[in-house]
Amino acid sequence: MNNFLGNIPGVVKNLLIINILMFVVTFIFEQLHIDLNRILGLYYFDSPGFKPFQIITYMFMHGGLFHILFNMYALWMFGSVLENVWGPKRFLIYYMITGVGAGLIQILVAHIRLILLYDTIPPELLDEVLNNGYQILQNNQNFIDPIAAKINLIINTTVVGASGAVFGLLLANGMLFPNNSIFLMFPPISLKMKYFVLIYGGIELWMGISNYGDNIAHFAHLGGMLFGFILIKYWQKQGGSFY
Repeated sequence: MNNFLGNIPGVVKNLLIINILMFVVTFIFEQLHIDLNRILGLYYFDSPGFKPFQIITYMFMHGGLFHILFNMYALWMFGSVLENVWGPKRFLIYYMITGVGAGLIQILVAHIRLILLYDTIPPELLDEVLNNGYQILQNNQNFIDPIAAKINLIINTTVVGASGAVFGLLLANGMLFPNNSIFLMFPPISLKMKYFVLIYGGIELWMGISNYGDNIAHFAHLGGMLFGFILIKYWQKQGGSFY
């Protein structure tokens, strides 16, 4: 175990520790009937629950065991390679920017969806959602009207997880090492990284457009990839290289 931990680069190791600690602390607080995801998760900016610090804290919170296991495994697998190539400072900058960028894209997409939904319900019902929707969800209830309920969920539920930053790491691996192969368990095939990234990104886009109500922040994942792409291209332009 010591040899395994010793082989993990410093920033990746600290990120793993922080995320795992926050997951444990969240579980402990749940026993005290305090939901840290409602405090540190990212709300839409027009929600009464929104706080500016959430654009950072949300990426250290997770919604369940499978969620954190998947993200931490991907952080270790894709992040370790990048930190060894870039060094700790550049890697941390990249990780934080893609994580924050993912949250911003998620809010932007939510804003666009809300604009389209606002015109589909009566003004008095919309006022009820905007004024009382947050408290209604805090009581684990929602509106009977399906459009009002959807609006309320978009505004007053949180986004949590490191997935946006992790997808940024995935994108970077595809750009740095496009011809490296990755072996998939399901299906059991080997793919070059560039194809893996394109396929995964395409799936996220399709799911984000067609199944946005599935409780997964697909556009946050794509936002992490987008900000990662922009940052890497910026580094290329500045120094002729991005590592």
